Formats: sequence, structure tokens, C-alpha cells
Amino acid sequence: MPMLTKTPSDLKAARPPAAPTAKRPRDPRLDVFRGIGMMIILIAHVPNNPWILWIPARFGFSDATEMFVFLSGMASALAFGRIYDRDGFLMGIGRTAHRIWQVYWTHVLVFVVVVALMVAAGTKPDGTGYPSSLNLMPFLDDPGPQLLGLLTLSYVPNYFDILPMYLVILALMPVMLGLERLHRAAPFVAMGAIWLMAQAGVNLPAEPWSDRPWYFNPFGWQLLFFLGFFLMRRTLVPPPRTPALMALAAVIVIATVPFAWYVALNAVPVLAEAANTLRPLTDKTTFGLLRLVHFLALAYLAVHLVGEGGRRLKGPAVTVISVVGQQSLAVFVAGMVTAQVIGIALDHTGRTGLTVAAGNLAGMAVLVAVAYAVRWFKASPWKG
Repeated sequence: MPMLTKTPSDLKAARPPAAPTAKRPRDPRLDVFRGIGMMIILIAHVPNNPWILWIPARFGFSDATEMFVFLSGMASALAFGRIYDRDGFLMGIGRTAHRIWQVYWTHVLVFVVVVALMVAAGTKPDGTGYPSSLNLMPFLDDPGPQLLGLLTLSYVPNYFDILPMYLVILALMPVMLGLERLHRAAPFVAMGAIWLMAQAGVNLPAEPWSDRPWYFNPFGWQLLFFLGFFLMRRTLVPPPRTPALMALAAVIVIATVPFAWYVALNAVPVLAEAANTLRPLTDKTTFGLLRLVHFLALAYLAVHLVGEGGRRLKGPAVTVISVVGQQSLAVFVAGMVTAQVIGIALDHTGRTGLTVAAGNLAGMAVLVAVAYAVRWFKASPWKG
């Protein structure tokens, strides 16, 4: 009697289905603080917005940009770092390249949309043109060369500088993970060396007709991104919660207020002089050392105030903010466009307390709507 030979397809069909891999639960602290950061960045981007006087940047050396970059590093460790570990270095590089591709074309699209918006808006009530307010006239006067500059990132207007910075930092990710495989301390040596290069003036050109560099120097800001990245990977051990460290962090945060708060600087000339002396250490372009110190102190306090694992982050408002934080790229670019629309509207209605509040709250509502819409599209409900 002939033996029956089972084909590979028969064996695969007979094998019981594998149990689904348990998905790692989201860290609510990442989502909530990223969501808060998105709201602050919106307020900061609205032109001539009186609410800007009350954002964290007015009371300390660091601001929502630090929050965005640090948390992006932590989120990238979850999204990309595990692929390098699980599927190999080549697959990890492919995933990183895919994200770079997404962010690159998002940057180009946002630029085109905002330029079109500024052109359509025409002139302000005072007679100045909206395109000139974002230094877009060189592009409109000679679009051919500047379009090439836009695509090669050699033309980076100030309003459009965060995503290019993120692109360069993402490109450094395989390098840092490769160094981590050589030695646990190696990426931190590289991070420090690259940061020192930024402090020495190494940067990228922002426009071909001047020597203006990128406003956000990626060689300086990579330090904060990869601190968050390796903290989430546990390559960097987080500091313990102790009364002494809590007290030190609180002292640092409180002590910086007089050197950043405009009321104190205007009232006490000595403080203004001291703040000017500290400028190299608080510089936003190079990511000065005191910005890092202030942000780490603030983050240390925040992470412990919300409880272990973010257990105190509860309630409907937290849920909404979390959704905003989960869709940070889409929300960020929506905020860049929405902020300009709000600014144009306020130019024509006047900046009274009521109109400013209405504009800012409407902008926040737009960010929430975008976040929920993007989450719905990502869920692909039509497939079910």
C-alpha cells in the first residue's frame, strides 16, 4: 500500500493557529504629555497670540519643543527600536527609512499648503503681505531654485523647521543603535560629541542667499531625542524617586522663573542682564545646556506627580488629550495650518479677549477633531 506524503500546505493547514502576540499597552504618560505639547505648540504658532504669555516657555528655559522631541524619542524606541531587536538591523533600517519618507513628504505638503494659504489671504489690514510675514517672498519671487532648495532641505524657512530637524535625527537612529550593539555607553559618547559640535557652530544652511542656519540645529537637539529613546529602551536607567532629587528638581524649576518671565525681566534690569549673559546656555537653536537641565528637572517632577505608570491620569479630558497625543504627526501639521488660519482671522476681527479665546479654543477643537478622524482612518473600519 503506498504511503501518503503530506505536502507543506497540508502540514500548515493541520497546525493549530498560533496564539496572537499580546500587544504592549500604551503608556498614558506618553500620549497625555504629547497631547498637551500639541496644544501648547498650536498656541505658540498663532501669530501675535496674547495667550503665548502663559505657555511654559515664558516661565522657564525649556518649552513644548523639548516635550515634543523627548517624547518623540521615547515613542520611536517603541515603534522602531523593537523592530531592530526583533526583525534585525536591515528591517529596522527599512522601517526607519519608511518613516523618513512619510515625514519628508509631509513637510513638503505642509509648506505648499501654507504658502497657498498665505497667497490666498493676500494682505493684512495694515497693508503688509501675509507671505512676507513668514519670509516666503524669496520663494514666490524665484520659485524654481527655491523649490529645488525645498526638496533638498537647503531652503528651510523658520516656520517649517521642526520636521526637517526630525528627519536628520531619524537618519541618526541606525547609527546610535549600531553603537549600542558595540557597547552600552557608545551611543552616549556619540550623542555628547555631536551635541558639542552644535555648540561649536556646526549646523546646516537654511537658505542659499544668506548664511542663516537651521533654527533647530538637529546636531544639538538629537541629544534630547536619544535621551528619551534610550531611556525607553532601558539602556539609560531612569533616576530613582527620592525626596532629595524631588527637592533639587523643584529648586531648578523655580529658580529659572525670574530669568525667563517677562514681568521679572522688565522690572529688574539686573535679571535681564543675567538672562542675556546666560543666552549661550539657553540658546534654542543649539539646544543649550540649561535648556536640558530645566527640561529634565521639569520632566522628573511631572512623571512622579502623575503617579507610577500615570495612574493619576484619569477622566474624560485625559482621554481626549491622549487621542491627540497618539496622532502627534497629523495633529502637529494640522496645527501649523490652523494656527495661520486663526492668525488671519484675528487680524480681521481684532484681538479682544473674546476673539482670542474663541480662536485658540476653536484651534484646539480642530486638533481634537483631526486626532479622532486620523484614528478612525487608521482603524480601517471598512475592512470589518
